[in-house]
Amino acid sequence: MSEPIVIWGAGAVGGTIGAYWARAGHDVLFVDNVSDHVAAMNDTGLAIEGPIEQFTVAAKAAEPGHLKGRFRRIVLGVKAHHTEAATHMLAPHLAEDGFVLSAQNGLNEPVIARVVGERRTMGCFVNFGADWLGPGRILFGGRGAVVVGEIDGTVTPRARDMHELLQVFEPNAVLTDNIWGFLWGKLGYGSLLFATALTNESIRDCLASSRHYPIFRRVGEEVNAVADAKRIKCLGFNGYDPAAFRRDASEAATRASLQAMSDHNKKSAKSHSGIWRDLAVRKRKTEVDAQVGVVVAEAKALGIATPTLAKLAQLIHDIEDGKRPLSLDTLDLLAA
Repeated sequence: MSEPIVIWGAGAVGGTIGAYWARAGHDVLFVDNVSDHVAAMNDTGLAIEGPIEQFTVAAKAAEPGHLKGRFRRIVLGVKAHHTEAATHMLAPHLAEDGFVLSAQNGLNEPVIARVVGERRTMGCFVNFGADWLGPGRILFGGRGAVVVGEIDGTVTPRARDMHELLQVFEPNAVLTDNIWGFLWGKLGYGSLLFATALTNESIRDCLASSRHYPIFRRVGEEVNAVADAKRIKCLGFNGYDPAAFRRDASEAATRASLQAMSDHNKKSAKSHSGIWRDLAVRKRKTEVDAQVGVVVAEAKALGIATPTLAKLAQLIHDIEDGKRPLSLDTLDLLAA
């Protein structure tokens, strides 16, 4: 296709993917509400930094209020809790035969579909390591899983086209007929990351902590119990094995998965999660309600108890509100 691919939210995820597409010669239009970031991209380009590659691409960028036209492909990369507002804002710019692809954390596809319709919504799952460093600068710290698929499980020509595009960025990108399995797998893995973000420890060190094994085990078990009740087959990636966090899993299997996740994160220059960065560096609200909170709400509707996840969400909010510090002692509170 010759028309522009719109990246709505040119932060860590959207900016990294879009930069690779732009470098490959694709027409990319970045849309972001941070005016300094938009200005920097237009003036000096978008720079990708870090150990994977370092390069700068010329970029076309606009703030949402200045965007004109309608587009068939819009990749949404905003924080999960901004999904509904962003989708309402982009809806007038979405072509009737177009679609929104959610390159985000959490279960955002249902939120998008409520605004633009299910047939104009495509699922996506990403787990690579990236951070927004400042206007026009993004750290690409480590490779990870990238998956795309239709939310109804069909394999369509447009899904194949997006898979081909995503392979420009991640050669091992996967086209799936079970995007919900990957999304719920990411909810399990993501909940573990929220637990690590209660501390100042790196992801790799925290997940490898034998002392906190029981906490991580319970966090994973509760997510998988909800997925099981919904009859969703969770799929693993980058060391995370959903089967290792079921209530009938052996301790050895769980410890092996935690170590595999730790080992995967050792390879990344992104030592801490974006959740930790929101809390410790950017001092802003995290995506906890749109990720952990969603699982707790689903569990409540199904009559399933998730006390560890509920406590985890509460502790994250306490840190956001300045009521608790980032520390191992805060993580220990999940053991109660």
